[in-house]
Amino acid sequence: MATRILSSVFGGAVRLRNSLYDAGALPARHLKGPVVSVGNLSVGGSGKTPFVILLGELLHSRGVAFNVLSRGYRRQTSGVALVDPGGLPREFGDEPLLIARRLQIPVILGEDRHAAGIFAEQRFGPQLHLLDDGFQHRQLARDFDIVLVTPDDARDRLLPAGRLREPLGSLRRADAVVLASGADPANFPLDGKTVWRVRRGILTRDLPPHPLAFCGIARPQGFFAQLRKAGIDVSAEVVFPDHHPYTDKDLRDLQFVAEQNQAGGFVTTEKDAVNLGGFLSSLKPLSVVPVKMDFADAPRALDYLLETLKSRGKPVS
Repeated sequence: MATRILSSVFGGAVRLRNSLYDAGALPARHLKGPVVSVGNLSVGGSGKTPFVILLGELLHSRGVAFNVLSRGYRRQTSGVALVDPGGLPREFGDEPLLIARRLQIPVILGEDRHAAGIFAEQRFGPQLHLLDDGFQHRQLARDFDIVLVTPDDARDRLLPAGRLREPLGSLRRADAVVLASGADPANFPLDGKTVWRVRRGILTRDLPPHPLAFCGIARPQGFFAQLRKAGIDVSAEVVFPDHHPYTDKDLRDLQFVAEQNQAGGFVTTEKDAVNLGGFLSSLKPLSVVPVKMDFADAPRALDYLLETLKSRGKPVS
């Protein structure tokens, strides 16, 4: 009962805040370059980071110069910072590091994403900005809003009773809604919305026999289910908290569980490989499994995005 009441209070506060931004009572600040936000409705686990990487690869294929603006969740630093791909998660956050390493483009951190964008434009010019996890960060005006939804979102509740940061009705602000993990469009208010579909999987190559699977991500059971679907005979599963910074004790525990279950090695995610840092070579043999995201009709979707930016006075060269 208490959490239900708190969810109602939270929902009221979210609606009030959004109404103030919609009415212009709370101003959004603009950047010179176009801003494309990639976000979601829930707390973690919708595939935002793989989608940012996929969208970045598509932009690369068209020769579009861009950068990524991110908060740098769980970093131990503050203020505006340019991500060093060779840096540590405690300095920059695991997901910004993964994006910087995969895309080889500037990733700029800042609790204030407008300040991060100003830094980016002073350093690199008015490029296209990909705003990572930006749907709720309304202080920065965006020129195109992309929102990922999953099947869980359709039946979830607002915080703290559930994982939703906003009600489903907030999808009205989106320019494109991405149906991820098999989400059914009939379960969402999508009237007149542009709908894209993505399917997330994993690339399993050179895995050790009978591996111990471990991860520290928002929805670990999804990773384990993907391994099973790929026919991987996992000896045991170990779950750590999301964004977990690994320690010596964690590695000893993993080695112990592997020995107890006669595992032939280890398998984990790319994000966990970032968080393992210098410990990466301590687990042998270890297979790091990258996410594979298939985007239905991606060229047409990118055409629509770029044409919309042009129609809104933010053409991309």
